[in-house]
Amino acid sequence: MKAAYFQETGPATVIEMGEVPTPTPAAGQLLVRVTYAGLNPIDTYIRSGAVAMSTPKPFITGTDFAGVVEKVGEGVSGFHVGQRVWGSNQGLLGRQGTFAEYVSPSAEYVYPIPEGVSDEQACACALTGITAYLGLFTFGKLQPNELAFVNGGTGGVGSLVVQMAKAVGARIACTVGSESKAQLAQELGADRTILYKTEDVAENIREFTHNQGLHLWYETLREPNYDRIVESMRMWGRIVIMAGRPARPVFPHCPFYVQGLTLMGFAMFNCSPEQQRQAALGINHFLENKKIRSPIGKIFPLREAAQAHQLQEENTVGGAGTLTGKILIKIDSE
Repeated sequence: MKAAYFQETGPATVIEMGEVPTPTPAAGQLLVRVTYAGLNPIDTYIRSGAVAMSTPKPFITGTDFAGVVEKVGEGVSGFHVGQRVWGSNQGLLGRQGTFAEYVSPSAEYVYPIPEGVSDEQACACALTGITAYLGLFTFGKLQPNELAFVNGGTGGVGSLVVQMAKAVGARIACTVGSESKAQLAQELGADRTILYKTEDVAENIREFTHNQGLHLWYETLREPNYDRIVESMRMWGRIVIMAGRPARPVFPHCPFYVQGLTLMGFAMFNCSPEQQRQAALGINHFLENKKIRSPIGKIFPLREAAQAHQLQEENTVGGAGTLTGKILIKIDSE
């Protein structure tokens, strides 16, 4: 089968296109013909060597997928040949990735695509959707009528945080980098958008909360400003973080504990299969009822996997601002 892979870590140019053996599903696995694969920042970190993970050689990049079940491994129930499915948590912890014509994941990381939902949307909502759901509900315990905030309301995770918060009856504010992104965030359901380059974020949050503070702050930035975060929270507020591996920010110790705040961090790929499945079921419910959609920034053919990595890295690490939404790889375009 065709696949995009690398032999050694390094810049995006280490990615090659070539033929690799089609996987055979072992007990507990499925063989899925991939229609779309998704690219996430973690994929670029593994490829560059910024995140050290044990990887086979050659190592196929990519975390997310949507496709069709081709074979069902021994002991697997609840799936059948020809079924449309999506999944994530591939290309991690030694598992081969999804930038390939076929992938053979453990069935515990595979979920049905609801009727009426496209492969593109199922794939685009995979890792980012599971991450948004886990942060908001599994760890953040967001409730109806609460006031929440997310940094980056049109990013891969942030855009889904906005929509999921609205779907359960919360109110949500977010930062955006331009007027066009503000319009998109409002279309997604944001109750307040803050142009962080020209507007005072803290003052906007005070107005949004009527000086009462936020119940939940969902942080997506790599370098959090904890002074700003803590001063924006109400008593017993919750702060969720999920990015920023090299960050060593200043932390306002006293006001944090005096306000009784909680700080929770998580990495999606460390969460249990059951936690991820509960998130996936929630995502399917939202998708089926048209409560969420993932903005898709660009779709590349498989042969341009290196260019896709480069674009993701320029925006995640370099802050280029040239990408709004998720990067997908269309596998059947070859």
